Amino acid sequence: MGWIAMSKKDLHRFEVLSEVVSGHRSVTLAATMLEISPRQAHRLLSRLREGGPGTLAHRARGRPSNNRLSGVQRQKALALIRERYGDFGPTLAAEMLAMHHGLTVSRETLRHWMAESGLWQPRRQRRQFHPPRLRREHLGELVQIDGSEHRWFEDRADPCTLLVFIDDATGRLMQLRFVASESAFSYFAALEGYLGDHGRPIAFCSDKHSVFRITRTEARHGQEMTQFGRALAELNIEILCANSSQAKGRVERVNRTLQDRLVKELRLAGISDTDAGDAHLPGFVERFNSQFAVAPARSANRHRPLEVSPERLREILCHREQRHVGHQLTLCYQRKRIMLQETPVTRGLVGQYVDTYAFPDGSLELRWQGIPLSYTAFDKDQRVQHAAIVENKRLGEALRYVQELQASLPAPRVKSNAEKSGYQRRGLASRRGQSFLEKRAADRADRAGP
Repeated sequence: MGWIAMSKKDLHRFEVLSEVVSGHRSVTLAATMLEISPRQAHRLLSRLREGGPGTLAHRARGRPSNNRLSGVQRQKALALIRERYGDFGPTLAAEMLAMHHGLTVSRETLRHWMAESGLWQPRRQRRQFHPPRLRREHLGELVQIDGSEHRWFEDRADPCTLLVFIDDATGRLMQLRFVASESAFSYFAALEGYLGDHGRPIAFCSDKHSVFRITRTEARHGQEMTQFGRALAELNIEILCANSSQAKGRVERVNRTLQDRLVKELRLAGISDTDAGDAHLPGFVERFNSQFAVAPARSANRHRPLEVSPERLREILCHREQRHVGHQLTLCYQRKRIMLQETPVTRGLVGQYVDTYAFPDGSLELRWQGIPLSYTAFDKDQRVQHAAIVENKRLGEALRYVQELQASLPAPRVKSNAEKSGYQRRGLASRRGQSFLEKRAADRADRAGP
């Protein structure tokens, strides 16, 4: 005896119609229960009596659809996808086939075709499973760092970024600081506080933000490291960039916790600015660590003494670059033209490179082999370069700066209708009575005066 595949709907029909066959229910009542017409109920009863329960299943089951596309269309579509649209998803591939090849296929049909032929995988099959990683054994062996942009003060202030330093071995919050956005200078300030409180760790673990890793291939020149990476190299601290957010999951998870606990604590304390927030953070860190931090597997502390003078640390935690000196003892820096003062030292620097030291307070120093150089800067108030590249994590800060800059500029003067009509009449008369050369000569004569 073979198996009969039946759906829940078919089983329900069989139960109801079996009662009609046994005389326990009328055909009209059965039709009402099955939500079909009495005529259809009689048809199903005839099929049940003649062929048994298997005849109640839909007769089109297991057969190809009458509206399906032909095998030729399928082969043509898949061949075009393999040739031209191999990395396209079903939706975009369906649009390209209709637009450029006149082949109309619904995206769901194309999705099934591409999945069956191995040209596309559903998201569930593409999902990656990340194995858990054990904690490091020592305090200070690995410190995860990240910036979390959020409305930390809710509607009481603009969104800002919280820089988070968390130890991997213990889950201790090592450093927190509110900043406008993630930048090299903001991380320099947080790093200076970390070094003063704990010393130098073995390594930091971060994401692939441009503060930690050069992202543009055309920018890979010189020492091939960012300013933050250069500072860590001089301090003998390693920087490791995680390949995914799961690889630095400890700092990602603590960010979510802070966005809940810290926001509410700041609200209860009535804090609505970053300065007061920074003053509140040490007490919060102490309470957080006492509740959530764990003991390391080994008691040894891998932090090393700083052993760097304050002046040397200031030179490390700054933005340093090299600039070429032209024939006129000039160089370009941050869209400014800088002229070196002529001295016996600077006369021999034509064609050489000098070092620029930009500090967080906005000051700029020029040095050559450690010798300070005097200079004069021009175009200090030059506006931000048009169409400048702004990263997503710094977009909020850039827009606030542009808004302040626009508010400081005078409003454009709107010409009245009388002035506009006067200009139009004078322009019309000029075009009719004078040629271009005549008008130019007349303008020169007017400027020269009697």
